[in-house]
Amino acid sequence: MKRNSYTIIGIVVSILIAVLLVGCNQYSKKSSEAVSYYYTEQYRPQFHFTPEANWMNDPNGMVYYEGEYHLFYQYYPDSTVWGPMHWGHAISKDLVHWEHMPVAIYPDSLGWIFSGSAVADLKNTSGLGTAENPPLVAIYTYHNVMLEKSGSKTPQSQALAFSTDKGRTWTKYANNPVLESPGIPDFRDPKVFWHNETGKWVMILAVQDRVHLYSSPNLISWKFESEFGKGIGAHGGVWECPDLFPLKVEGSDVSKWVMLVNINPGGPNGGSANQYFTGEFDGKKFTPDETNEKWVDWGRDNYAGVTWSNVPDTDGRRLFIGWMSNWQYANVVPTTVWRSATTIPRELSLISQNNSYLLVSKPVRELEVLRGGTTPVYHATQNISGEKEMALDSITLSQSELIFDFDLENGKVDSLGIVLENNLQEKLVIGYSISQKQFFVDRRAAGLSTFSKEFAGISKASYTAGGHLQLRIFVDAASTELFVDGGKLVMTDIAFPTENFTKLKVFSTGGDLLLEKAEFHGLKRIW
Repeated sequence: MKRNSYTIIGIVVSILIAVLLVGCNQYSKKSSEAVSYYYTEQYRPQFHFTPEANWMNDPNGMVYYEGEYHLFYQYYPDSTVWGPMHWGHAISKDLVHWEHMPVAIYPDSLGWIFSGSAVADLKNTSGLGTAENPPLVAIYTYHNVMLEKSGSKTPQSQALAFSTDKGRTWTKYANNPVLESPGIPDFRDPKVFWHNETGKWVMILAVQDRVHLYSSPNLISWKFESEFGKGIGAHGGVWECPDLFPLKVEGSDVSKWVMLVNINPGGPNGGSANQYFTGEFDGKKFTPDETNEKWVDWGRDNYAGVTWSNVPDTDGRRLFIGWMSNWQYANVVPTTVWRSATTIPRELSLISQNNSYLLVSKPVRELEVLRGGTTPVYHATQNISGEKEMALDSITLSQSELIFDFDLENGKVDSLGIVLENNLQEKLVIGYSISQKQFFVDRRAAGLSTFSKEFAGISKASYTAGGHLQLRIFVDAASTELFVDGGKLVMTDIAFPTENFTKLKVFSTGGDLLLEKAEFHGLKRIW
């Protein structure tokens, strides 16, 4: 009886093991298939950061600490449209490849978690860590929906969370909020930095159509110092996501303070955009050099961009990233699993030009590690008359970096440009009119656009070219980022072609265009 029982048990166990092995094999096969299809949905960027799933908007809390770049972002994990905001989180060692982390900060009874910043409190001024293990401190806006619905003028306040394990887990400060609204509904998006000269923390905060500046010895007790922005710059919409930092003017011993202020609507080509000012800052008050509006990016799709804190002096760069979308259509763009991407990371610098200061943006050098196959580089000058298709060889155009150098001194043309096209004759055109001194990006025929009446159109930007003109273009599945003459002009625009662009053309009107050099790089995917 026992033997028979053991025999039966043995047979059952054998069957169970067989079933489990089959299941494991099937699971392994599915897992393998899942890996092979990971991040390959239509329109999924291959070298830009995107969440694995669901909604993302503003980059938040960017801080460098012990060899890691932290990127937090506005995140709604339950839908692909905007909703109750959390802070999503990712970490990179090189600004190129990203590791997804668990959600860092969740909504609670005080409200949703809106935009903000993070700092490394290296002196433990907050007391939230120790001298031996100083904390990372996130400063964010609480948005209380119930107060908003009741008509309250104080639905937004500023609060803290901290981490003592290199940003892996976050604890909310027990006495939040640390800064209450003075009776102003739009009171948000704190960017905090340490000001050496005064030995205090400074917070720049978006307040309706201007910014307020506060100071604190410890990140907890805040004192109002000044406001900036009334009647200065662009005022087509509410001001959001500000930033303030010093930059040395290239080729000089002069340093200026740069203030970034995002605005929605009111951008130069409609909807969301990022403006900037240069000036002086004494720890309390910002004094601008000029009061006219200037734009970080003239395209339609670079918003809420701010910079990383605590980048080592040995690096010395001011590193920037933005949200690659526009509030005019962000909720309805034709992606399904996820929605929205960031721009590629950029290095900001400042130059003196025409008795003014120009903010220059260029792709971070780390992106060069993605270069794979390279189409033969054209070094000899070529004449382009009309439209010429360029050989791509092994380059995948929808995942590429394109560099063109044009000679405008010896040619006689009215306009020039680049066309990205597919077999359906959908095309995106990037061009420059010499007579009008104007760049443009035309996405009217670049693919899907009926999801929003605001989407199709032409973005334009004034620019005076010299005798030589360089275009550097990053093309991903659903975006182009144009950097002119080393980043003196930038235009970021998304597009949704029905099929990937596979043809690259250069065109000129009004005469022969002299193409001095061109090089095309295929870019590896980062996932």
